[in-house]
Amino acid sequence: MPLLFRRASLASLGLAFGLSALCLSPVMAQETAPAAPADAAAAPAAAPVDPNAVVATVNGQPLTEADLVLAEGELSQQFAQLPPEQRRAAALSAAIEIRVMAAKAVTDGLDKDPDFQRRMAFLQQRALHGEMVEKGVVNKVTDAEIRARYDQEIANTPPVNEVHARHILVKTKEEAEAIIKQLDGGGDFQKLANEHTSDPSGKSNGGDLGWFGPGQMVPEFDKAAFALEVGKYTKQPVQTQFGWHVIKLEDKRAKQPPAFDEVKDQAKQAVIRDKYFALVKSLRAGAKVEIPDAKLKQAVDTMEAGK
Repeated sequence: MPLLFRRASLASLGLAFGLSALCLSPVMAQETAPAAPADAAAAPAAAPVDPNAVVATVNGQPLTEADLVLAEGELSQQFAQLPPEQRRAAALSAAIEIRVMAAKAVTDGLDKDPDFQRRMAFLQQRALHGEMVEKGVVNKVTDAEIRARYDQEIANTPPVNEVHARHILVKTKEEAEAIIKQLDGGGDFQKLANEHTSDPSGKSNGGDLGWFGPGQMVPEFDKAAFALEVGKYTKQPVQTQFGWHVIKLEDKRAKQPPAFDEVKDQAKQAVIRDKYFALVKSLRAGAKVEIPDAKLKQAVDTMEAGK
């Protein structure tokens, strides 16, 4: 199916919280990884690791497996280019550097610096915020809530038609008019498309564009295609930025909503978002927040109202 004439519809997929947007997105082909041979030896399961196991000591203080996991997680981008067998050693080396530098900073009194203490307080608050989101919101989302959100989105999504069309693309209006004359005289659309279209992907399939929904084509093409009756073709050439088109409508149908399993993750994110903002709203309502700067307060209030 040619992509040349399709508008950028992947943006709707980026709206993780909008199932309605997904219902309007084009169907994307998915490649399936080849299955492993039946006789392939299964990889042995990794032995469980004791998080309290000591992997090193720094000035007599233990550095554990749990510390190493934290180091690998926090510094994962720095280790991304390393082979797997080197990442553990790199993480341990980094953790040791952090320990000795932190000890030196304490010796020099840097931990008493007001700027440092402010940063530490903020980092602690941010970490606690993350813990609250994970344990107070994300971990409390149920499968029933996810399914209910999916059902709600489907119910609130208006029915949408999609069409199956073919087209012949040429450079000039005169060429398009000549093709329409041949069609008026009984010419075969698919044969004419194979002979005349400048769309590379349409030269071997009779100009077939497959199924598409509203907004997936450039506006001029979209309007003309959806205005046609099944089996009819445009009696006047349709101009877009790509050239001149003759369009034939093969069929129409109601577009089916995505299956639950296809958008389950998006539905879960929508539930998490709603629960998060509900929790924030309740906590903000019980908090005494004062912003002396009137202009800044107005900007914050406007931003909060938009959430």
